[in-house]
Amino acid sequence: MNTKDFDYFLPEELIAQHPLAKRDSSKLLIVPKVGEFQHETFSNIGKYLQAGDVLVLNRTRVMPARIFGIKAETGAKIEFLLLKREQLNRWEVIAKHAKKLPVGTKVSFGDGILQAEIVASLEDGGKIVEFSYDGVFEHILEQIGQMPLPPYIKEALEDKERYQTVYSKENGSAAAPTAGLHFTPELLTKLKAEGVIVCEVLLHVGLGTFRPVQVDNVEKHKMHSEYYEISEETAEIINQAKSENRRIIAVGTTSVRTLETVASIEGKVQASKGWTEIFIYPGYKFKVIDGLITNFHLPKSTLLMLISAFTSREKMLKAYETAVAEKYRFFSFGDSMFIY
Repeated sequence: MNTKDFDYFLPEELIAQHPLAKRDSSKLLIVPKVGEFQHETFSNIGKYLQAGDVLVLNRTRVMPARIFGIKAETGAKIEFLLLKREQLNRWEVIAKHAKKLPVGTKVSFGDGILQAEIVASLEDGGKIVEFSYDGVFEHILEQIGQMPLPPYIKEALEDKERYQTVYSKENGSAAAPTAGLHFTPELLTKLKAEGVIVCEVLLHVGLGTFRPVQVDNVEKHKMHSEYYEISEETAEIINQAKSENRRIIAVGTTSVRTLETVASIEGKVQASKGWTEIFIYPGYKFKVIDGLITNFHLPKSTLLMLISAFTSREKMLKAYETAVAEKYRFFSFGDSMFIY
């Protein structure tokens, strides 16, 4: 299977640069496995859900993970993107101009309230950094950090909460689980009143999920590991629904990957936590989910491969072609689709 088979044409003007004024006013492309596409507004998602359906949300919260500092020796400007906490004060980061930052380099952030020393260099160009500070690391990040918006978003984000889902709870992600950005508290309340059951999983999103695949052969791609948790309560809700032939609808590919990581061959979910490197591409046999709410993804990305595995590559590329023709908005702040 070749990576170029997951490419498509996208006019640059369709890349959404900012969120809509109202979260659930985005367009929604309905993609049934059998039948024709339909065009909807996200606020009407309830028309396609049923009482007893289980909607699985990812409760992760995006860290203000982009920090700017100066190199202690030279005063040169340095930019870090925090990716993954290895230990209490030790992080894996992406650094701009990483080759100029050997082990031992010291960096100061926020007029000295946060200090860092590079303690290791990774094969993929990343760095392991040891931080030192007084107080609580998360509070310092809130003071000095910026939201790690993807590079295709050129406009500044006025309200940092618009890159968070309304149900986000636990800091840890370097990027938002963007399918959830369309939900409002009012819409979730309405769905629950109509009998939809809502539960949560946790997957802290790393940038590896969003990067285009660099190898020609899809099967040779290796995913970065990401931390997940699924509780006893969520496992019980999902297993009960599966036993009663009720649908499991994942909100976002991160929820999909969490559920498929912990599922047995029979589709039973077990409470657990750990690190996942699961890579889902066509040929994969899904064990848990029956439907998926998702945004439109980058060409040649692992996310486009995942949704192609859920339907087919041909159907997904046709859906994307339709979305381009209808001028849907793409990527993080863009429109959505419901595949079932």
